[in-house]
Amino acid sequence: MNIGQKLQAARKAQNLTQEQIADKLMVSRQTISNWENNKSYPDILSLIQLSDFYEISLDSLVKGDENIIKHLVNSTDVVASNQKLIWAVVCNVILLAVFLIYNAWIVGNVYLILVCALAWIISSGFLFYQIIHRI
Repeated sequence: MNIGQKLQAARKAQNLTQEQIADKLMVSRQTISNWENNKSYPDILSLIQLSDFYEISLDSLVKGDENIIKHLVNSTDVVASNQKLIWAVVCNVILLAVFLIYNAWIVGNVYLILVCALAWIISSGFLFYQIIHRI
């Protein structure tokens, strides 16, 4: 049984509506629906609140559903997230240094300008993605 089915079964066992749960957790009813239909997953704090509210152990709520475990690992792995952000910053600094050092040589070649522009767009996009992903 996946986490969505467990959440829905626990809610129905207590004769509660999605709206009532949403009000209790201060989220939208649509969020509860998405969790119950496995369109998205609750964060760890919401899982703890749901566990307390439904009087189900967190262990029994999460175990057995590989997708929620992967979601929790990805959303709570601060070290990996920091490493990706640091990597993105380092790439951008290195590219800036290369552009400044080889500026005269790059300007003389149209193809190098295009390659450098493409590298800058990709590197900056990766950096912005990492920054936005952390927010």
